[in-house]
Amino acid sequence: MRITVLGKSPAWQDAGGACSGYLVEDDGCCLLVDCGSGVFSALRRACDYVDVDAVVISHMHADHFLDLLPFACALTYAPRQQPVPVAQWPGTQEPARPQLLLPPGAHAKLRTVGEALGAAGIFDSAFAIREYAIEETVEIGALRARFQPVPHYIPTNAIEVTAGGGRFTYGADHGPTDALREFAAHTDLLLLEATLPSPEREAPRGHLTPREAGEHAAGCEAQRLVLTHISDELDEAWALAEARSAYDGPVEVARAGAVYDV
Repeated sequence: MRITVLGKSPAWQDAGGACSGYLVEDDGCCLLVDCGSGVFSALRRACDYVDVDAVVISHMHADHFLDLLPFACALTYAPRQQPVPVAQWPGTQEPARPQLLLPPGAHAKLRTVGEALGAAGIFDSAFAIREYAIEETVEIGALRARFQPVPHYIPTNAIEVTAGGGRFTYGADHGPTDALREFAAHTDLLLLEATLPSPEREAPRGHLTPREAGEHAAGCEAQRLVLTHISDELDEAWALAEARSAYDGPVEVARAGAVYDV
């Protein structure tokens, strides 16, 4: 199983970067985990967007889903997706229509976004949409995804993807929690957010510091930790030192284009 970082920024993009988005591939199957601002452009550099089998969204904050709009526009308006010949494209009666797996209650919110932008129904026509149940295991080709609620400002789910003997666990956005201890126990690759230079001063908590990310990785006994959802305005050496003070396994800061095999 191969994981490619398409974007690792927090709610504001790094210079030349993208918000949350991770491409997971195995045995010809392509799964996009989150699709924040700037991710669709990065996706096009990594693979052909019509080859994406499914997109799964952890939660409905803009930095995790907003580039579903340009993705939907491409699936709707791109020459290759038309039923009649356009330029060098021969026309097709079977345009690509990836699955879009949303958290519970998110479908109506996505429709509202489309309506507000003057594109009512674009998401429903571009994607095969359904809301996943928290307790289910979703199968996308060779990949299997399951979910774990984590504490954030809105309902949010960590996502585990497995294929063969490999496990990849993405914490999404969350504050300190014991929920990952069992869910991500001994995972091969743990992507945890490390948004904050210091903990929030007021409740509720919704994000981690790099040191807290290290503490969570140690609690999970993860094989490898990658810090993500972290701004280029934070010093990378400092973030690594903070995480390593709590976790003695391999740790690095996510970079756009980085590839991990598990």
